[in-house]
Amino acid sequence: MTIARLSAIALATMLIGAAQPAVAATTPKPSVPPQLLKIPPPKLPKEKLHAEYVVEVNKKGQVVRVKSGHGTKYATFNSQTYGNALQMWIRKPDGSAEVGLYKVSYDYDPATHHVARKIALVSAGGQWANEEGAADVMMDTAKKEAAAVKAQQAAQHAKLPSLNQITGKKTPSPSPAPLLSPRP
Repeated sequence: MTIARLSAIALATMLIGAAQPAVAATTPKPSVPPQLLKIPPPKLPKEKLHAEYVVEVNKKGQVVRVKSGHGTKYATFNSQTYGNALQMWIRKPDGSAEVGLYKVSYDYDPATHHVARKIALVSAGGQWANEEGAADVMMDTAKKEAAAVKAQQAAQHAKLPSLNQITGKKTPSPSPAPLLSPRP
């Protein structure tokens, strides 16, 4: 090799070496590998809690409504127990139900974080035997509200101009899908 050729190689090496830090500076750093996201446990009460509700039960065993109740100072616990009481079915082991007033109590133990639910018959009979259960009423209400929202959205969309009017062009029709021939 001639000196001219060696000096050209040396010069090229120096230029490449000098350009590398500039290229390295513009290259993004590798991202951190994915890590498991640790969700902190909820802050649970450190004292015993007791909530009780008197509920009306129909002939199917569904809770019709909460007649009265006594909660705690924790709104979350009260909401959860009240909602649970409204969605309950109270039946005998053979599957039959007795119309009546029942007391449903919830006891939270801070040592085990367990909630015990106890049910006791207060009085048999009642005028609500043929009424629909509270959970069914809530589901019917939710379905009606969803249908009303859907109808309102459909009415709003009916007022919108067509895509052809907005673009001034006719909407292209889809072309048939290409047929794929089997591989040999």
